[in-house]
This record gives sequence, C-alpha cells and structure tokens, in this order.
Amino acid sequence: MSNPTFDLAIQLIKQASVTPEDADCQQIIAHRLERIGFQIEHMRFEDVDNLWARFGESGPVLVFAGHTDVVPTGPVDRWQSDPFMPELRDGHLYGRGAADMKASLAAFVTATEDFLAMHPAPRGSIAFLITSDEEGPARNGTVKVIETLKARGEAIDYCIVGEPTSAEHFGDTIKNGRRGSLSGHLVVHGVQGHIAYPHLAKNPIHLLAPALAELAGTVWDHGNAYFPPTTWQVSNIHGGTGATNVIPGTAELMFNFRFSTENTADTLKQKVHAILDAHGLEYELDWTLNGEPFLTDHGALIDAIRGAVEDVTGHTPQLNTTGGTSDGRFIAKHCPEVVEFGPINKTIHKLNECVAVEDIPKLSAVYRRTLERLLG
Repeated sequence: MSNPTFDLAIQLIKQASVTPEDADCQQIIAHRLERIGFQIEHMRFEDVDNLWARFGESGPVLVFAGHTDVVPTGPVDRWQSDPFMPELRDGHLYGRGAADMKASLAAFVTATEDFLAMHPAPRGSIAFLITSDEEGPARNGTVKVIETLKARGEAIDYCIVGEPTSAEHFGDTIKNGRRGSLSGHLVVHGVQGHIAYPHLAKNPIHLLAPALAELAGTVWDHGNAYFPPTTWQVSNIHGGTGATNVIPGTAELMFNFRFSTENTADTLKQKVHAILDAHGLEYELDWTLNGEPFLTDHGALIDAIRGAVEDVTGHTPQLNTTGGTSDGRFIAKHCPEVVEFGPINKTIHKLNECVAVEDIPKLSAVYRRTLERLLG
C-alpha cells in the first residue's frame, strides 16, 4: 500500500526518537509545512526540541498538537521485526510509535496539505505544536511552548491532540478531557529498635497501617457525567532494614490520585493530611501535581470532529475522559476547546506496537474534514 499519509508515517517511524530525542522528526514535518506556506519556529528548551508552525494570522486558530518522542522499545529480540524498521504484515504497520503517535503526526500533515490545496485562504489559522518531551518528564516541551505563546499574546481557539483514543474500532472514541494526577511520597517516622524489645521502639509500619486502611477505604467523590470517581492507589511501600530482628525507624509510601473535577489538588491534599493527623502520625509528605483535570463539554470543536468522524466511519463516536494524562492538560490552560483523537490504542507502549493500515488514510480524512467544518 502507498498513500501520502502511510508513506510519511513510515518515514517518521524510522527515526529512533526515544524520549527526549526527536531524531529529526520535527525537521521532516517542518519541511513539509514550510513548502505549503507555514512559518516555522523551532523552540529548544534544555534537551528538548519543540516545533511551533503557523499558517495565517487571523483567528480562530486551530492547533494540531502532538509528540515525536516514543517510549523505549523494551527487549528488541522480543519484537517480531525491528521496532525502527517499520514492517507491513497482516494489514498492520508495525513499529515503535506507529500508534503513539506517528500515524497521527503524518495524518496532521497530509490533512493540512489537502485542506490548503482546496482552501488556500482559510477562515482562520492553522498551527502545529509538536514536542519531543511528552513521554518523559514533560517539563521542557508543550508546557514551555504554551508559556511562550501566552507571554507574547498568541491565542489558541481549538486544539486537537493526536493521542490514540480509539478503543475497539477506529473512530469509536474522542477524549474530551482527562483526569488530574496527583502523587504523594509519605515518610512515617517511628523509633528503630530490637524486635525483641518492642516497648523500647515504635514501629512506623504498625502506626501507618490503620491510616492506610482508612485511605484505601475512603470515597473521595462520586465522579460526574464526564468523569469516573476519583481513585487513590498505592504504587510503592517500603519499610525495614532487610534484617528480621530490627524494627524499622521509618516507613515509606508512594501513592497517586487520578481525580475528577469534583475535587481539586488542594482539597485532596487537605483530606489526606486530615486522615494522617487524626491517626497521630509523625510524618513528612511531599506532593507532585502531574496535571489538573480538564474538560471540553461542548462547543464548535466537538461538533466539528464528531461530524467528521461520522462522515468518515458512519458511526457516532462517544466522548469520554478515561486513560492517563496527556499534554492536553497544559494546552487547556490556554485554549478553551481541547480534544484528543487518534487511532486504536491497544498496542501502545507494548512490544510489536502497530496501527491498522486501513485506518491511516481515515485518520487524515477525519482531520481534514474537521478543518473544513471549522475553517473551510
């Protein structure tokens, strides 16, 4: 098979852009966009490459946002083919980043090329925000580009993030928001001692246990029409010196909230501290806010992309907010309407990642029809 989107996807997958490396993916994209009249701006922050490209000067501004970096391959010998030598078999294109998210990046480009060929003077502007820091710490990528745009008063009206959102079949799901993510690192202090003399020590694991049970059993909220209930999960727990006859002096717990718009990071922090204090613990607790929840519950962008998916697939996609975080959390602070749409996500981050070949031109068609509905 050969079509422009498929060919560009192959070209991008061949670039071994393991986070935070871009491996010239943005140069490939920028070259294509520059040929059709985009103004190109490369923004490098520390070790991260970012691309901001724009066509047009008037509003509204529609942004295609995505990332060129991919997660590590894992053991290469367990792949059926070289993860950076894309291979076509069984109706699928295999390679690291095929679904997350180089097929989407290729579709962004070809959709824009096709749209501008038919509409050389669109009713607004088109922009690309591409980073190589989405799969990593996400400190020098999209968040820094958004800060730069805000500082110079450059507005964004609509944004489509090319994350792989489809679940069972292409086009069945559009993400219109994401839950927030809040992590905590708790250290509970006790008194170390000999295990045969517990009256001379204070076991922090024993002290933590009742509080841990209460935290695990707490109903934080009931969610709402768009979000499932907030969840609290322990990811790591550690206590002890490794010896069987020593009561440890500290116990450590790492946990994470995935939270709905029924809570904020501050309200969750307050509830956790209240539980720990009620149990009389001596502790230290460091918090990391990975992302606030965001939601686009209605608007022209949702109408446009839902209509585009229906045009291409004949099916009406559902809206949901499940899954992990994405760079949409940064963009939503500067853009009133943000959605995510892309190919099937069953193989992302796995060995033998792939995307269905027949879905690649469909993806480009959805993006192009969205452009037509908003700017045509």
